[in-house]
Amino acid sequence: MPLEYYALAMIVAFFVLVMTGIPVGFVVAFVGFVFGFIGFDGWLFELLPSRIYGVVSNYTLLAIPLFVFMGVMLERSKIAERMLDVIGHMCGGLPGGMALAVIIVGVLLGAATGIVGAAIVTLTLMALPTLVRRGYKKTVACGTICAAGTLGQIIPPSLVLLVLADIMNLSVGSLFAAALVPGLLLAGMYLAYLLVLAFFFSADVPAIDEQERAAVSKLALCKDFGKVVVPPLLLIFAVLGSIIGGVAAPTEAASVGAVGALLLTIISGRMTFAVLSETVKTSLRISCMIFFVLIASQVFALAFRGLDGEFLIEAMFEWVPGGMYGTLIFMLLLIFFLGFFLEWIQISYIAVPLFLPFLASQGDMSMVWVAILIAMNLQTSFLTPPFGWSLLFMRGVAPPGITTGDIYRGAVPFVLIQILALALIIVFPNVVLWLPAVVGW
Repeated sequence: MPLEYYALAMIVAFFVLVMTGIPVGFVVAFVGFVFGFIGFDGWLFELLPSRIYGVVSNYTLLAIPLFVFMGVMLERSKIAERMLDVIGHMCGGLPGGMALAVIIVGVLLGAATGIVGAAIVTLTLMALPTLVRRGYKKTVACGTICAAGTLGQIIPPSLVLLVLADIMNLSVGSLFAAALVPGLLLAGMYLAYLLVLAFFFSADVPAIDEQERAAVSKLALCKDFGKVVVPPLLLIFAVLGSIIGGVAAPTEAASVGAVGALLLTIISGRMTFAVLSETVKTSLRISCMIFFVLIASQVFALAFRGLDGEFLIEAMFEWVPGGMYGTLIFMLLLIFFLGFFLEWIQISYIAVPLFLPFLASQGDMSMVWVAILIAMNLQTSFLTPPFGWSLLFMRGVAPPGITTGDIYRGAVPFVLIQILALALIIVFPNVVLWLPAVVGW
């Protein structure tokens, strides 16, 4: 039997086992070992130790646990909660002001954490009860929080971008620079939608009560802004600016971010043993999950390529009409549907490498542009009912009275906005490529 049939059977076996509920990391390694032994009696895996060593000794990947620590520390220390309160009161005189504040804090959380699940849970716990209590329509409140929390997928220093840079052999700085404009563009489109909603349906997004606003003086608000919002902003600018500007390597900048988050927590008076312990445990758990999937995926990739799986993927792409754009859209659709069943780390290390050799052979296709399209596409998938991960994260921590239907209906307008943003990036690649060219990447 031709080796390509074994490669096809690998993909089928992978999805069948994933549907049984077995953790994906174990499934990936098991399927890779089984088919590697079937096709090559195991000798192929003599190459495996060197591949695993290449992963664990990769200096750039050391930035992952550091960025995770930075984000979890800012979340556990309640700094993000205080930011929402201050920005919300500053926008509170406008209809929809609190919703605008949620988007703005979502941008800051995305830049600070890069972890979608953490951002969604944080925003849901601290913002959803407040929005509902202040008279916001439940669907609008749910959709706004889901959309804002998912911005961490594209706003640098996103872990998705860090991982894609390693997989696609691209500079981390170039991807961070490329993602900045699309991420801010998407956040701007969210804000524009909420402003239109406030203009035509102000009853759905009421302003903060005048009496509540009067209880907080403008001077006190300005002082709180300087204490609560400015320090995390400076930390984010220092981390991103040093990477994009080429001043520091991603690992060095991530170290600065981790230490900076620690200092901010201490200065704010929120540092306790419980906060530090929970931050370290959560960071370790997330980092171990990422690296376990990364190492397990080496087994799968080695067996798949040994079984001529690359030729199978290449033949599949050749059947797709429409040239370069047809191929690109086909790949994005596949990744979009995979996002219903797999987390981003699994898609990044399992699916993307399968497509990469064919994409790299297309000389007129920028890999930086492709990486941003993949990240934006995954973000859209995570927000799309009924299987979007962001919706499931919110469902798990939503207060009583919030139904699954509220969450799904609220997400739909933001999904449409994301599809529009993705289409703009496909049609106008310079939205992605302009900033990297300006800073010299």
